[in-house]
Amino acid sequence: MGLARELSSSDFDSVVLQSTVPVLVDFWAPWCGPCRMVAPAVEQLAGEFQGKALVCKVNVDDCQDIAMRYRITSIPTLMVFKGGQVVDQFIGARSKEDLKRALENAIAA
Repeated sequence: MGLARELSSSDFDSVVLQSTVPVLVDFWAPWCGPCRMVAPAVEQLAGEFQGKALVCKVNVDDCQDIAMRYRITSIPTLMVFKGGQVVDQFIGARSKEDLKRALENAIAA
């Protein structure tokens, strides 16, 4: 198991929406090529931001209710939450630097 926390429908709200630190959520699926491309960067960020932010993954096949709630129509979709609200969003594979900058901005805000 990697450093990024796998979330389920039952723990998403308590982990993400009630977090006291920013949360990067990677909405993905195992069959998605671009999702597999971005996965190493997500895992690296989970390690780099330990104690400052959370990095989580939501399998959209297993958590269709969450995917519908956030209108996930393309994957990977990566969202940064702060105070229970989406403060940044990326659709499609992005560089580690883009994701890192978004997390740093959420921490600083």
